[in-house]
Amino acid sequence: MLRKTIRKRFLAKLKQVKDELWMRMHQPLVEVGKWLRSVVQGYFNYHAVPGNFASLQSFRHEVSKRWLRVLQRRSQKSRMTWQHMLGFARQWLPLPKLTHPYPNLRFDAKHLR
Repeated sequence: MLRKTIRKRFLAKLKQVKDELWMRMHQPLVEVGKWLRSVVQGYFNYHAVPGNFASLQSFRHEVSKRWLRVLQRRSQKSRMTWQHMLGFARQWLPLPKLTHPYPNLRFDAKHLR
């Protein structure tokens, strides 16, 4: 049985990230990268269930797009390209991996009776 993140929750989290990125627009990239790493890892820790891998990849990609947009808006002469952004994403954003087992394995308790 596939389980997938609710779209409304997915979009709400992306909006929170976007709003916070705009607030952190002029902070150093290192600080923003560390903050984004913790946000994305926390999202993965909660939503990393079997069948939800595509949503995790999509979340990481959408966060990268929003970060790129904010970095491009920092300057009128922005030279930030998607290729640069991929390097930042590789450095700062964790890759998704499933951390929770299937429910039948997780709840398969062996009790001595």
